[in-house]
Amino acid sequence: MITLFGQTYQWNDPEMLVLGGLVASLLGFLVLILRATRRSATAAEPLLREIGWLSSRIQQLGDGQERLAGGLHHVSEAQAVSQSAMLQVMEQRMAEVQRQMTEALHGTSTRTARSLGELQQRLETIDRAQANIEKLSGNVLSLQDILSNKQTRGAFGEIQLHDIVQKALPKDAYSMQATLSNGRRADCLIHLPNPPGPIVIDAKFPLEAYEALRRADTPRLAQEAAQQMRTAVRTHIRAIADRYILEGETADGALMFLPSEAVYAELHANFPDLVREGFAAKVWIVSPTTCMATLNTMRAVLKDARMREQAGAIRRELSLLYADVERLGTRVENLDRHFGQAAKDIEEIKISSDKATKRARRLDNFDFEELAPDSPAKVIGPTAAE
Repeated sequence: MITLFGQTYQWNDPEMLVLGGLVASLLGFLVLILRATRRSATAAEPLLREIGWLSSRIQQLGDGQERLAGGLHHVSEAQAVSQSAMLQVMEQRMAEVQRQMTEALHGTSTRTARSLGELQQRLETIDRAQANIEKLSGNVLSLQDILSNKQTRGAFGEIQLHDIVQKALPKDAYSMQATLSNGRRADCLIHLPNPPGPIVIDAKFPLEAYEALRRADTPRLAQEAAQQMRTAVRTHIRAIADRYILEGETADGALMFLPSEAVYAELHANFPDLVREGFAAKVWIVSPTTCMATLNTMRAVLKDARMREQAGAIRRELSLLYADVERLGTRVENLDRHFGQAAKDIEEIKISSDKATKRARRLDNFDFEELAPDSPAKVIGPTAAE
């Protein structure tokens, strides 16, 4: 019999048999385990040594990790300090850059405003110039319209001639649109004395021939335009010579006024034969510039002629002036004599005054001193010197 956990069991009980089998099995298993453990301990000795080495390495790695953690902490602190200093420097730099940028932007805005103001003024100037250009373009178009018509072109030349003559000569020295004895009307008649006598200035403007000559781009067109120019100018020369050179009434020559310096220059540069033909016909071609010079010469001639006309009157005036000067000299001599007599009278008056003064002094001292022996007791009448 056996008692387990407060209960009594017989050896032959099934429970005991099972329990015995279990205990036997357990003991056998333990024995096997012990054997395996002995064999495993023999086989695991190198593994244990390796595990020990690994443990020491792990310990070393732990120590290194601790040191590394300390270094990283130090590095992080140093990095935080340097980062803080860097941030402070960057903030200062940013503040300085912001200040400079603000100043630069202010200066730029000021300069921009000034530049915009100047630009606005220049744009206003350009606008005014544009308006003037548009006005001038309109005037040019009007001038082209005027020059495209022969009658208006002739009036343009006459007006320009009148302006030049008006500036160069006095009003009584010329007549505009003067009618001659043959019934022809001259654009301008200069009243010059004989010789040479009154001279006519007639305005001509061969514009079509000149423009054809300027537009010619082939030798044939240039030749045709040159022939047209010669024909037009020769016609004007003959017309002026026949109409405005009258014997006994006008001078033996006349002037053909060209209101264009370009046409005048073209004639003298490329058509000298026309200029010579004008000289032969006593028709002298002038431009606005040369016409002014010629009129200035005429003004000198008029001035000299008028001086000669007034020579008699000037001589009479000089004679009267000489008589006046002679009378003035006589009267100055008379006045000088009067001045001499007055000076003499004043000198005698001074002598009488001195004598009267001396006598007054003697009378003043009468009670204190006797009269001088040569002093008369009585004075009867003044002497001749007095």
